[in-house]
Amino acid sequence: MRLFSRGVAVFLSLLTLNTQASVLADAANDHIKAKIESTLQWQVHAIADSPVRGLVQVSTENGLFYASADGTYFLQAKIYNLDEEMRNESEIALAEMRIEGLKQFENSYIEFKAKKEKYVVTVFTDTTCGYCRRLHEQMGEYNEAGITVRYLAYPRAGLSSPTYRQMVNVWCATDPKDAMSTAKAGQNVAPASCKTDIAKQYQFGRSIGVNGTPNIILPNGTVVPGYQPADQLLSTLQSTAG
Repeated sequence: MRLFSRGVAVFLSLLTLNTQASVLADAANDHIKAKIESTLQWQVHAIADSPVRGLVQVSTENGLFYASADGTYFLQAKIYNLDEEMRNESEIALAEMRIEGLKQFENSYIEFKAKKEKYVVTVFTDTTCGYCRRLHEQMGEYNEAGITVRYLAYPRAGLSSPTYRQMVNVWCATDPKDAMSTAKAGQNVAPASCKTDIAKQYQFGRSIGVNGTPNIILPNGTVVPGYQPADQLLSTLQSTAG
C-alpha cells in the first residue's frame, strides 16, 4: 500500500510539473503572438512547436515563420532534416496547413469537373494572368486526363485592384464557370455583386505561401508554383499519389 501511495504521489507530481510547463509554454506563445502583432501589425494564426529546439513555428497572414522561444528573433527560413535525406520540414508543415485550410472553401470553388475524375487540384488564379489563361484554355485537356480543376481567387494586385472587382463579378455571376471563361478570354464580365469570400481566399493564399499565379495545390498539399500542361501535371500527380 505504501508503494502504491508513493507511486500515486510521483504521478501527481509529474502531472503538476507537466501542467505548469504547459501553462508556461502558453504564456510564452501569447507573448510571442502579442509582440509580432504589435511590432509588425500582422495577424498570427497559430504558434506551434518547431522541429528545431529553441524555435517555435509561427503561422501568420503573410506565411510561415519561426521565432526564438523568448520572442526576440523572428526568422523566415526553410528547415531541412539532414538525418532524413534533406526532408523539407517547413514544406511538410505548410502542406498540412493547406489541406486543412482548404476545407473552409468547400462552397466557394468554381469547379471544372472531369467526367472520369482521378485527381482534384486547387488552383489559385488571377483572371488577367497570362499563364492562368493558358491553363484555362486547356481545361478540356486537364478534364480529359481525369483532373478536376477547382479555382480560388488570388488577385495579384491586391484587394483594391480592378482585377479584384472583376473576380467578384465572376464569382457573383449567374453562371460563374461561364463568367470565368469570359474573363480568361480577356472579355468584360457583367458587373455583379453578392456576398463572397474572395478576400478570405486571397488572404488564405498569402498565409500558405502563394505569391503568384497560377499556383496549383495538389491533393497531398504540395504546390506546383506555376503552369503545367495537362500531361505534365498528370505525371506530377501520379508521382505524388499515395
